Amino acid sequence: MPSKVAEGAERGWIIPIGGAEEKENSPQILQRFVDLCGDGNSANANIVVIPTASRLSNTGARYEKIFSDLGAGCVTAMDFDTRRDCEERGRLARLESATGVFFTGGNQLRLSTMLGGTSVAKALRIMNAGGVHVAGTSAGASFISEHMIAFGEEGASPTAGMVRLAPGLGLTNRFVIDQHFRQRDRLGRLMAALAYNPFAIGIGLDEDTAAFIRPDNVLEVEGSGGVTIVDAAGIQFSSMDTAVEGQPVCMLGLVVHILIAGATFDLHTRLASAGTLNTQKS
Repeated sequence: MPSKVAEGAERGWIIPIGGAEEKENSPQILQRFVDLCGDGNSANANIVVIPTASRLSNTGARYEKIFSDLGAGCVTAMDFDTRRDCEERGRLARLESATGVFFTGGNQLRLSTMLGGTSVAKALRIMNAGGVHVAGTSAGASFISEHMIAFGEEGASPTAGMVRLAPGLGLTNRFVIDQHFRQRDRLGRLMAALAYNPFAIGIGLDEDTAAFIRPDNVLEVEGSGGVTIVDAAGIQFSSMDTAVEGQPVCMLGLVVHILIAGATFDLHTRLASAGTLNTQKS
């Protein structure tokens, strides 16, 4: 469950990224994350990179260099290969000194099985509630919320059994994330996940696109793609309870928004806004 924010304190930003974010030519997503972690001065950013989702040995070192090149004052990659690693006091002390934490892509089930229920997971929830910013790309984005899409099938329409859910990190329970969204045709599986959890909001992130979620639960879009918001709060009917494996699912009353950079969505009021796009038009 999400940790409670102390009275008078402010939760850190939560930043899921849809994967394949631009890292060289126009890395505005990663640069904004670094700037946030430095409170406006990137040199003050103290970032811990967690590459546990990836099986590539150079993933952590690559992001260390990327964030250092973007001006971060201190960057440390900390891979947790075993659950025992997640209980080491030295690792926990380094993690708890960070102003920002970044989860790389890979396999989100590696994150949930390695980190779930450990002192690292507990520390991350407490840190975010205390003001530390947490970002994740691709698998790292999926892992951030309480309800995590573990895997599923492609397709624009929901069918029974096309998605499997698992417990995530639990920084919030307000939304369910899916990534590489348009590129991998994942609208159906996000809708299917919401058929199981209609109280949550579905956030589908295109590649090179991020949802910068402020402490007041307003989502700001950054990047070159789109964010698909699927709101099932007003759902009038779902056949998920009677559909058999592979059957299409009827869902009535869904609300869908397509947001691009500059647009916003309030996760509390469930209202979307064109944001700065209105200003540009006028």
